[in-house]
Amino acid sequence: MTERRSQIDAIFISLSAGLPMQSADTVQAIAGVGLEGDRYANETGAFSKGKAEKVRHVTLIESEAIAGSDFLPSETRRNLVTTGVDLNPLVGQEFQVGSVRMRGTELCDPCARPSKLSDKPGFKDSFENKGGLRAEILNDGTIQRGDEIQVFDGNFND
Repeated sequence: MTERRSQIDAIFISLSAGLPMQSADTVQAIAGVGLEGDRYANETGAFSKGKAEKVRHVTLIESEAIAGSDFLPSETRRNLVTTGVDLNPLVGQEFQVGSVRMRGTELCDPCARPSKLSDKPGFKDSFENKGGLRAEILNDGTIQRGDEIQVFDGNFND
């Protein structure tokens, strides 16, 4: 039996709230800020105001959760689409995407916004318990499509 590689399948950013997500092959991760050019790094996301206590540097979603839904990966409004990693248990855990260390901060509970922006009903129901993960970026670096995802037991040690 072949072990499936955990990796980044797609990268998306949006310059501002409500604008379409744009696909990228690479993106710069900025520690403590977010992804260069993305709405949350620019503090122009729909949930940027009044949510200072929440860390929204980057969002991830499993390609396995998207498969079989009516939504395209870009329509989920998540930054990184993964394959081969269970994201839900990563809340409070450190992991690495390529050379960029991250810490899962909370689950992305599905809301109605992706349905509204894509004009497709059912996002909340389709992604119940599989809406993805919000994460904190811990060091600067480049994330590329195809980068491996490493999950660490306990604390990350350099």
